[in-house]
Amino acid sequence: MKLRRIKAGDDLHVELLGPQGWVEVAKCLGKLGQRATADAQLLATDILALLGAPAQMRAAITDAAQRIDPRPTPEVSVVIPFEPRSFRDFMLYESHAIAAARGFVRTRMPAAFQVVRAYEALTEKAFPRLKPHALWYRQPVYYMGNHLTLATDGEPVSVPSYTRTLDYELELGFVLAHPLRDASPATAEAAIGGFVVLNDFSARDVQLAEMASGFGPQKSKHFRSAMSKIVVTADEILPRWRALKGFVRLNGTLISEPPTAGARWSLGEVLAHASRSEQLHPGELIGSGTLPGGSGIETGHELIPGDLIEIGIEGIGTLANPIV
Repeated sequence: MKLRRIKAGDDLHVELLGPQGWVEVAKCLGKLGQRATADAQLLATDILALLGAPAQMRAAITDAAQRIDPRPTPEVSVVIPFEPRSFRDFMLYESHAIAAARGFVRTRMPAAFQVVRAYEALTEKAFPRLKPHALWYRQPVYYMGNHLTLATDGEPVSVPSYTRTLDYELELGFVLAHPLRDASPATAEAAIGGFVVLNDFSARDVQLAEMASGFGPQKSKHFRSAMSKIVVTADEILPRWRALKGFVRLNGTLISEPPTAGARWSLGEVLAHASRSEQLHPGELIGSGTLPGGSGIETGHELIPGDLIEIGIEGIGTLANPIV
């Protein structure tokens, strides 16, 4: 299933993409004779409820969509697909971590960068101090983001007043459909409901000082993130999540095509770790961390007012935000 949420007046409706176009879930449930029940009304208005529904119900809704004419062509107001209950952002890619650290040194410590460049040219290896902290190699690591400041596709993102180095980060996002606690990796992976495209915007000049404090990112991250308008159910993405290709375009120019390959931990291992002696709930949003080559600190690009940053991941969707 590919799902989105639309707004008509004060009412929210969930739609799924059928063979000929977008179809309201409410109409599918009507075909199944279940439109009037309270549970059906929830499924028709809440993507998280639909992601958590039994697989047989989702299959029946998908089948019904084949027999319904799609929504007429006039534009509708497509809104953010769901409001997350929390936002955990992991760092799964060593190559991104090293390249981002190298970018920090190149832009902030030019003298030290000469040493780094010489070492790497001679050894053909990454400079040791660019590598992640030793803990990263022992367990998945993450920070808690701000789940209340998420934009969606098409919404403008303001440059915070306190930064001169705004950056983008292309990430694979996924949302829980079922609760977890002390889960095994297999159980944890089965609790994933769907996938989105994430942009974890960063104020890089502020981030450097905050990370050095030992408390992790704060104002450098919490001002804004963004997710795609479309959610793709886990059954379509989980079997191939390590073999997808993304893209980054800045003002229409292709900057990079970051892959999802190379993650140190599986998504089940990530969630199993997060659920250790901690209750996780449906609706919690998780980020993979930046895909390799998916940020400006790696590729030498910064965002300024007037830019349009577009990112996407094949099979899931795209996300574009003007910078203001």
